[in-house]
Amino acid sequence: MGLFSKKDKSGSSITSGHKSSSVADNTSLGQSSSSSLKSPTTPVNSKPAPTIPKIDLPRAPDPHVDPAGYLRSIGSVRERCAVVMQKAVQNQLEHFDVDMSKFDNTTKFVVSIIKRDYAPDYSSIPAHGRWQHFNVGGRDRIGNLLASWGTNVDSSERTRRLLDLFLVSVLLDAGAGNSWSYKSKENQRVYRRSEGLAIASLEMFKSGMFSSNNTQPYQVDADGLRNVTTDSMTRALQVSESNPISGLEGRTGLLTRLADALMNTQIFGADGRPGNMLDYLISHPRTVASSVPIVPFPVLWSVLVDGLAPIWPSSRTIIDGTSVGDAWPLKVLQSSLLPSSQPWEGIIPFHKLTQWLCYSLMQPMYKLMNMHFAGSDSMTGLPEYRNGGLFIDTGVLSLKERDSARGLEEFHQNAAREGKKSLEVTPMFRADDDVVVEWRAVTVGFLDKLLVEVNKALSLQGNERLTLPQMLEAGSWKGGREMAEISRPNTQCPPIAILSDGTVF
Repeated sequence: MGLFSKKDKSGSSITSGHKSSSVADNTSLGQSSSSSLKSPTTPVNSKPAPTIPKIDLPRAPDPHVDPAGYLRSIGSVRERCAVVMQKAVQNQLEHFDVDMSKFDNTTKFVVSIIKRDYAPDYSSIPAHGRWQHFNVGGRDRIGNLLASWGTNVDSSERTRRLLDLFLVSVLLDAGAGNSWSYKSKENQRVYRRSEGLAIASLEMFKSGMFSSNNTQPYQVDADGLRNVTTDSMTRALQVSESNPISGLEGRTGLLTRLADALMNTQIFGADGRPGNMLDYLISHPRTVASSVPIVPFPVLWSVLVDGLAPIWPSSRTIIDGTSVGDAWPLKVLQSSLLPSSQPWEGIIPFHKLTQWLCYSLMQPMYKLMNMHFAGSDSMTGLPEYRNGGLFIDTGVLSLKERDSARGLEEFHQNAAREGKKSLEVTPMFRADDDVVVEWRAVTVGFLDKLLVEVNKALSLQGNERLTLPQMLEAGSWKGGREMAEISRPNTQCPPIAILSDGTVF
């Protein structure tokens, strides 16, 4: 499927307030290293901000003509989640009771931690992205990595190498579970969750685990990924009976299928490297060669959605013979469909990992190549358990009794299967359960509303207003983690546990 492909089909079948500019326009980009600390800083692009000309962006496909193309587009995420949001504010969800009177509490909590960590210099808040996970503990590991390559490696190749690293690291960043940890080989410190997966993937990258070139470990290529096995991932991630990780096979499968996706030489070059997308984006006919390269965001989106389409499990939702990736049937939508409705109208898309990739991959391209991405404000907040957990732990969402009972039963059954007990018990569901799909959908809508309320509470107007990626970084994601620490101090787990396959959360 091309940038926005058109299919002459009218029917389909199914199985199974932002700032308008580039997200990467923030002068500092990154991710929290600890829930109670500022995000570690990253090098600032010190060049004067360029004048970004207005460019026309391609429209998303008409869902009545090309439903699969529409559901794969970034615009469909916010549009479809808005339908669920309307039901949420009217307390008409299938699985959650909604108390909008508690939303003010959520806003106050998020504002309090933003003020604690950043007042009065809110402009210093970095955008959400993978870069800062590598710098957990305040160590500039990416800066050190760049320095280690010396001056003989030009900016383009440095960017390609970081794109290689970041793409693999994000694909590995689907919930690790409560029990897994990683002991760094470099400093012997122990890291968990997203930061643990970041450090593990960085050390795997530096060891040459993903490269087929024995003389150049610092790359990811198709032939190198074909050598990755569950056994090698088990060793590299230090997985054992006492140190289990959720979805190990799923993560491994993503990487091995990535090898096939990288055979698209038009995007990833003859050597099948993710980093070669840099050359594709710069030379794309829609890219504007102004004072800086300006890439229409849909071009990057197409690279990742279409170029990486082969990596997603075949069990995902299919419309008209096309896999639509991280998109799922949702009862609260299907229950209100008219007889004349089309199947796509009962589907809710998220594309969480693809959005996480976009947020993360734009960072090195901006910092090292001064590339800008017009229209990137079409991305949404990430529908994952930290952002979603914030709204449960602050009382806006409450799981209905029948679903809570079902989830608790699943938790106990899973504990029996794994032969382990937990100090804290939470309802548990599979990633494709309707409870989880509804939770993710309403999270997207609530994050948009939260951004508006946070900016009001901080009295930020005009260009001073926080962008959605800044609010995710300094507020909702960090706030979700801190609420988990408060509400479940023994495990710090989310309020709903996910039986992860390693490809969603």
